[in-house]
Amino acid sequence: MNAGILLLGLAYVLSQFFRAFLAVLSEILEADIGATPDDLAFASGVWFLVFAACQIPIGAALDSIGPRRTAGWLLLIGGGGGAAVFALATSPLHITIAMALIGVGCAPVLMASYYIFARVYPPAQFAVLASVMVGLGSLGNLVASYPMALAAELMGWRNALWGLSAFCALVAFGTLAVVNDPAKVDGEERGSLAQLLRIRALWFIFPLMGASYAFPGAVRGLWIGPYMADVFQANTQIIGQASLLMGLAMVLGALAYGFADKTSPSRKWLIAVGSGITLAAGVVLVILPASGVTLSLICLCAVGFFGATYPVIMAHGRSFLPPHLIGRGVTMLNLFSIGGVGIAQFFSGRVYRAALPGDTLAAPYVAVFLLFSIVLAVGFAIYLFSRDYAD
Repeated sequence: MNAGILLLGLAYVLSQFFRAFLAVLSEILEADIGATPDDLAFASGVWFLVFAACQIPIGAALDSIGPRRTAGWLLLIGGGGGAAVFALATSPLHITIAMALIGVGCAPVLMASYYIFARVYPPAQFAVLASVMVGLGSLGNLVASYPMALAAELMGWRNALWGLSAFCALVAFGTLAVVNDPAKVDGEERGSLAQLLRIRALWFIFPLMGASYAFPGAVRGLWIGPYMADVFQANTQIIGQASLLMGLAMVLGALAYGFADKTSPSRKWLIAVGSGITLAAGVVLVILPASGVTLSLICLCAVGFFGATYPVIMAHGRSFLPPHLIGRGVTMLNLFSIGGVGIAQFFSGRVYRAALPGDTLAAPYVAVFLLFSIVLAVGFAIYLFSRDYAD
């Protein structure tokens, strides 16, 4: 791990932070600028969809101009600029615009590191390197929980966002200064999106890639906050602590999957078993949404831990990619992952509104958890027909 990879890891910490910090600011933003949970679900969905939409041009940019400039400039303009817009927000619309800009800034950072891993390191090491990067980046999930809640209370959420804007700029300039682009191979074939889509093995991986992160990503990114507040009357501090525990479960899950991949005889069935346990935890949340904060938190942490299949699904897809399609391939897989969260987040806001007023305080959240569980079940069923592969 050189300085360039560490800086990209730090940039990915910011990416994880920005996809999750709205959960602990939900009550504060509603009180200050009238942003309701469905407003924040929309803004969060915009972040994910803009992030996903950027993946195709980013894939082409990685293959053409390399990861250094692709990640550095977008993080500077989108991440630093978007956080500044957020700090100035006076309405839910401003929050949405800010999250869209931040989505552009965060879109290339993980794929830039994955591109370097795929180009420079042996294929057998990809899953471990990918999971370590996700585990490192998921520290942003932790900072976006209790520490963000504490910062918002002590210094105000606007000042915290100004600080984040400056930090994004510093990391972006560092990326431009020290990241090294991998050398191109003379005479290497020029790849295209059409070539990528002709790889039939990926067709059965894309749906689970789109579904697997939707549940933990959307719940940790937003719904854990309103759910804990409405059903269990949790305050900002308790929500921050619950978010911290789920975020920690996601970090440990990503690391565990990466190292399990080294010893598991089947990557496919490692992913399938983890996805099945995630689905079971979701079903418990649907059936017993208000039995107690302990049970709910255990289920949410199980969703976070066992749902952290992203790096090994990415490695599964990467194993079918020829060298000239690595940039486009890993970003296409990421498009499905992040796009799945964005689409689910959009629909979750509508499902939440449609369930209001519910017979119980938990009824709108049952509808949200049911949505995520159905999406995961569909992706899981299709994935069972995928072809296993060992590097």
